[in-house]
Amino acid sequence: MQKPPQSTDFALKETSPNIGAGSITGDKLSCTYDLVEQMQYLYVRVVKAKDLPGKDVSGSCDPYVEVKLGNYKGVTKHFEKKSNPEWNQVFAFSKDRIQASILEAVVKDKDFVVDDFMGRVIFELNDIPKRIPPDSPLAPQWYRLDDRKGVRVKGELMLAVWMGTQADEAFPDAWHSDAATVGPEGVNNIRSKVYLSPKLWYVRVNVIEAQDLLPTDKSRYPEVFVKVVYGNQALRTRISQSKSINPMWNEDLMFVAAEPFEEPLFLTVEDRVGSGKDEVLGKCVIALQNVQRRLDHKPVNTRWFNLEKHAIVDGEQKKEIKFASRIHLRVCLDGGYHVLDESTHYSSDLRPTAKQLWKPSIGILELGVISAVGLMPMKAKDSRGTTDAYCVAKYGQKWVRTRTIVDSFTPKWNEQYTWEVFDPCTVISIGVFDNGHIHGGDKGGKDSRIGKVRIRLSTLEADRVYTHSYPLLVLHPSGVKKMGEIQLAVRFTCSSLVNMLHMYSHPLLPKMHYIHPLSVIQLDSLRHQAMQIVSMRLNRAEPPLRKEVVEYMLDVDSHMWSMRRSKANFFRIMGVLSGVIAVGKWLDQICNWKNPLTTILIHVLFIILVLYPELILPTIFLYLFLIGIWNFRWRPRHPPHMDTRLSHADAAHPDERDEEFDTFPTSRPSDIVRMRYDRLRSIAGRVQTVVGDMATQGERFQSLLSWRDPRATTLFVTFCLIAAIVLYVTPYQVVSLLTGIYVLRHPRFRHKLPSAPLNFFRRLPARSDSML
Repeated sequence: MQKPPQSTDFALKETSPNIGAGSITGDKLSCTYDLVEQMQYLYVRVVKAKDLPGKDVSGSCDPYVEVKLGNYKGVTKHFEKKSNPEWNQVFAFSKDRIQASILEAVVKDKDFVVDDFMGRVIFELNDIPKRIPPDSPLAPQWYRLDDRKGVRVKGELMLAVWMGTQADEAFPDAWHSDAATVGPEGVNNIRSKVYLSPKLWYVRVNVIEAQDLLPTDKSRYPEVFVKVVYGNQALRTRISQSKSINPMWNEDLMFVAAEPFEEPLFLTVEDRVGSGKDEVLGKCVIALQNVQRRLDHKPVNTRWFNLEKHAIVDGEQKKEIKFASRIHLRVCLDGGYHVLDESTHYSSDLRPTAKQLWKPSIGILELGVISAVGLMPMKAKDSRGTTDAYCVAKYGQKWVRTRTIVDSFTPKWNEQYTWEVFDPCTVISIGVFDNGHIHGGDKGGKDSRIGKVRIRLSTLEADRVYTHSYPLLVLHPSGVKKMGEIQLAVRFTCSSLVNMLHMYSHPLLPKMHYIHPLSVIQLDSLRHQAMQIVSMRLNRAEPPLRKEVVEYMLDVDSHMWSMRRSKANFFRIMGVLSGVIAVGKWLDQICNWKNPLTTILIHVLFIILVLYPELILPTIFLYLFLIGIWNFRWRPRHPPHMDTRLSHADAAHPDERDEEFDTFPTSRPSDIVRMRYDRLRSIAGRVQTVVGDMATQGERFQSLLSWRDPRATTLFVTFCLIAAIVLYVTPYQVVSLLTGIYVLRHPRFRHKLPSAPLNFFRRLPARSDSML
């Protein structure tokens, strides 16, 4: 079922940016930073000052430095009553925006009314040296301060001034001239940064048994279960079948934990004494730092833990020093699993937790985040729309965040990042966001999503630079919307072709997922917990990678019900089956002699294959080989991208989109919920009918030999006996030849009525008669 191509506005476009990859230049930058356009910057590092004169009545000063270049001005933080301050701050002025010929560094004294001038240092731009890494950083020097007339005054300022590019080590921490409106408290929120996801472990708690429990009511059989809590994760066993003071469970409970382990496991043994009422029989606390780590399926040693019984005395918990009950546990950190923290379809890392089990890397992935164009205004500022855009890229455990370009619909980042690749069948995700925190703190609200791009590494040719402009598409309740385009350069460099090809024969996940598989429900629950842990940890970084950003990158809500996604998946299945349907139609045309010449050729081919059956498999594989070689001419030349037609984003009904954006549980009025429920019931009714029809066909096969219809089974059994005798005495090739010629017979010898075997099958009984 072919769908029309999507509009060119939503399509991928190949671009030709002025990058160093593939070009022959003498510039050192083209070797290491060659996937982005070079951007020239004037860097000023303000290190410290000494012997500054006192300006206050007390003879002290509150100094700060103001770096001025034309209309741009950068200001350091100021110190209270300090004549020898140290700032060590870097300012970067884009060369494209420089409209002055001199650079001025002015030292001022912070005052309540007007800040006092203390001295300045002036540089001619033509005299500033150029530095390109890996040259050593330029050593700062002491400069004497002059007054406005050029006369020497007391005090010296240590500075380093140089021309460089975005490859400079000072670039990530610099204050940029294009962020002139951002105050000192917000600068930290606009810088580029590299983050690492916390190392995640599966914690397996095997609850075996307990001994010598002391229930309060000894006249009844205790109904005991164990509850284990780790952080905000809580699981419990079933109530023990052996209702005694020595209960047994032998159940596994799985949790997700992140290094460093900040919290212990809290385990309580409880007795269900009534409806909704549980009595705690004992508690124990287990520190994960002391838990054994295992790399394979071999069981770890079991341990007995004493259960502490607590009593409440005067509102305080007091440990009872009495005979202690015990619980038998097997607790371990499972390092042989990969802790899934992403949607399975878009995983960027499939390695196990334990480093000892990692295979060597197979290559390097390089990403150049060049620029964006046509971004939509995301918020209002001074009665006009504005966007403060930054990018986040996630692959494996490494997250990168570009600097925020303030107030621009066409930001240019030109930042390049590198990842090690351990599996080619992985996906890198790149998201664009609007920074809502450039004024510092949490005053700005949330960071708004602008769009996202996914690139699967296995679709990239090795050592080729892909430069494309990707549409940033976001589904809103009003429909699919293009928020702009992002220009990326991607290169996947393979270090060992043999190792990479060998990876295709390996299991996708570590072997523990197959030796001791986790259930689908377990994996979904653990994935949700892992996402929450990663989101919380990265939100605590400085500057924080916000919770809404991490959840959007990890596709937290991808499992939620959506009518649009359901339709899209149905048409995807139909697209997969379309090849089988096309072959069926082609065979039908052959059998009906639509093209007599083709049918005669098929007869000849069929007779050859029947007479020489050893040619069947070679013919099939040769045919597949030729199809693959033929399709090579039309192979995809660019990475896949978001497809609005495939996603049914452009054809979704407004109510279906509104349902997709509804909260869980729903927040819509009851009449809308009732209408959606009725719609879902009607769809489920059709699905129910199809499932019932499939069950009916299967039950008819079962009834062939079940004697549910004695006459039908008698006919089938008699036919089987005759067929066995005929096939035994008749050569296989003769039977195949006669069957093929009968199937390919001319329409003159066909009837429009269904065949006898089909009529016989449709008359067989099914269990649908027994359904209420």
